[in-house]
Amino acid sequence: MARYLDIHPVDPQPRLISQAVQIVRDGGLIAYPTDSGYALGCALGNQEGKDRIASIRQLDARHHYTLVCSSFAQLGQFVLIDNRVFRAIKAATPGPYTFILPATKEVPRRLLHAKKKTVGVRLPDHKVVSALLAELGEPLLSSTLLLPGADHPLAEGWIVNDEIGHLVDAVIEGECGLEPTTVINFTDGTPVLDRRGAGDPSLFIDED
Repeated sequence: MARYLDIHPVDPQPRLISQAVQIVRDGGLIAYPTDSGYALGCALGNQEGKDRIASIRQLDARHHYTLVCSSFAQLGQFVLIDNRVFRAIKAATPGPYTFILPATKEVPRRLLHAKKKTVGVRLPDHKVVSALLAELGEPLLSSTLLLPGADHPLAEGWIVNDEIGHLVDAVIEGECGLEPTTVINFTDGTPVLDRRGAGDPSLFIDED
C-alpha cells in the first residue's frame, strides 16, 4: 500500500515534502492534491511511472501528458510560446488551466502526442504543489486523477487511498479543487477549448 502523507495545505511541512519528493526521485508514483482535483505524478524521465499512469487511467497514445511547472522560466524550457500566447497565459496563471503547446527538444519524445509533437503544461495555484516542485527542481510528469468512466477527478485523499492506494507509492492528503482543469489548445497558434473545467475559458476564447 501507498505511504499516506498528511501535508498541511497552507504551511506544508518541509520534512513531509522532502519524503514525497524522495519517493518521486526514487522512481515512485504519487497521487497529490491540486487546485483542480487530485493528480498522478512522477519524475520526468520515469518511463515506468508514465506507464503506471496510463494503466490506472486506461489512456491511449493520443493522451496529452502534462508537465506541471513551478514557473514561467521552467515552462519556457519545454514548450514553444510566442509573445501573444505568453501574455495570455501569464495573465491567467497560476490557476486551474492546462495548455497544449508545441514541445521543445527538451521534452522526451515518448512524452509527446504521437502525431502532433505537443505536450500539456500547467502552472497550478496550490501551496503543496509549489512546495513539491521547489524541492524537486524540475516539472512533475502528471495526469489528472480521473478514473475510467468518471466525470470528475478524485478530490479527497482517503478516497484516493481506498481506490488506488495499492497502485501508487504515496498519497498526499490535502485540500484541492473539485473540477478538472480547463484545457486550452494552442497547437495551431489560435486558442481552442479542448475541455471546459475549473478555469474560465473566456480569458482565451470569445464564446459569443
